Amino acid sequence: MKLEGYEMDQTLKEKLVKSYDAEAHRRNEDVTPEWKDAERETFLGWMIEEKTSSVLDLGAGPGKDSLFFQENGIHPFAVDISPEMISLCREKEVQAEVLSCDEVNKLGRKFDAVWAMNSLLHIQKKDIETVLREIHDLLNERGLFYLGLYGGDNKEGVWEDDHYEPKRFFSFHSSTAIQQLVATYFTIENVVVLPPHTVGSQLEFQSLILRKKGSIGKNNISGQAK
Repeated sequence: MKLEGYEMDQTLKEKLVKSYDAEAHRRNEDVTPEWKDAERETFLGWMIEEKTSSVLDLGAGPGKDSLFFQENGIHPFAVDISPEMISLCREKEVQAEVLSCDEVNKLGRKFDAVWAMNSLLHIQKKDIETVLREIHDLLNERGLFYLGLYGGDNKEGVWEDDHYEPKRFFSFHSSTAIQQLVATYFTIENVVVLPPHTVGSQLEFQSLILRKKGSIGKNNISGQAK
């Protein structure tokens, strides 16, 4: 994956809105890969065990994951930078609001859990710690946080071969780097690294289940850190 340098934050956001607005209906019609279904099922199991009532779907896209959680008794709130995506969430009768991942502090409420499937991929490295702190602050005590990210290498930039237009900015982290980043605000409950051939990508996929720091939970780290 070839990456170019990134640009100013507001320009980056405006391009992401255009990219995802243009692809919203196609993404709504796409079939979710089995490995993503499995990730969702696993986190649902954690939430049910914890008697979770509410979940923030961060970077919700067309709301497929929110609808899944809603159908399984968890009350979702979906946020996404794309107005077209949020429109599709609302068509599914999911409560939703247009917000970027670095604006969640504007919600003015707390959640039992946060689900972020690939949504933090567009956060610049200089901003990632601030976003993690904001996610920590909007979680209730003992709150769970699912963080899923493509990665493996520490690099960021615009993906030159992206078929979306405008081409999107991505920020990738090694497994070791992302675990070090989250450790300031969260206890790591579970880590799994899925290899590229499993997820159909040039990159591995890092799956982390985290708990708001200061609460007690089991630590279970599997997969190979890079």
